[in-house]
Amino acid sequence: MNSLLRQSSTRCFNSSQLLLHASAVRRLCYVKYSLLHSTRARFQTMTWGNDVVYKGKRSFSVRQTCLLPLPTAKQYSTTMTKIYDFAPLDKKGEPFPFSQLKGKVVLIVNTASKCGFTPQFKGLEALYQKYKDRGFIIIGFPCNQFGNQDPGTNDEIQSFCQVNYGVTFPILGKIDVNGDKTDPVFKYLKSQKKQLGLERVKWNFEKFLINREGVPVERYSSISKPEHIAKDIESLL
Repeated sequence: MNSLLRQSSTRCFNSSQLLLHASAVRRLCYVKYSLLHSTRARFQTMTWGNDVVYKGKRSFSVRQTCLLPLPTAKQYSTTMTKIYDFAPLDKKGEPFPFSQLKGKVVLIVNTASKCGFTPQFKGLEALYQKYKDRGFIIIGFPCNQFGNQDPGTNDEIQSFCQVNYGVTFPILGKIDVNGDKTDPVFKYLKSQKKQLGLERVKWNFEKFLINREGVPVERYSSISKPEHIAKDIESLL
């Protein structure tokens, strides 16, 4: 353990700094140091960012408590999350691995069946038919968070899209795009492409365009019609 601590260039703090002064802990977190996870004032796990760098059967006492500096943006760049790392659920509750989208240009849309923007399904399907043979796909995510405009079951939503707009691109299971239960796909997309400095999805039919490398490159508001983003899609194909 000592060798690990030396190699990791840790900063060490005594028990009073960590356990008796909550404000100090907050300040330490603010300057990007990750706290050890504790159980009864003893520690068995150390994290660096989202990665566990030490985990053992022997715990070490609070007097040995240390904080590790989080990786810099440069350190993260080699392992940056891509859209392929996710596997959201389809309408049947089965994983839909985004790894199968590798090499494709992807447009992800949060949809609704009873919204003023619902007719955009027609334009989205037209885009899909125009570019699907060139490596383009659209993924729809039904969401009922905006005015309760998609209250149906997954099967009902799927049927509505097919019957009324002839949708053939994948429509996955219903999700949340904001709040505590936000689907991981949208957490990632929002963090990568903010709109006017904000992450929050404002309404139905926001659109995220992902390039062939799995990186989000554009975000469009609900009022952006599908036909107006065709040039951006073509530039990535």
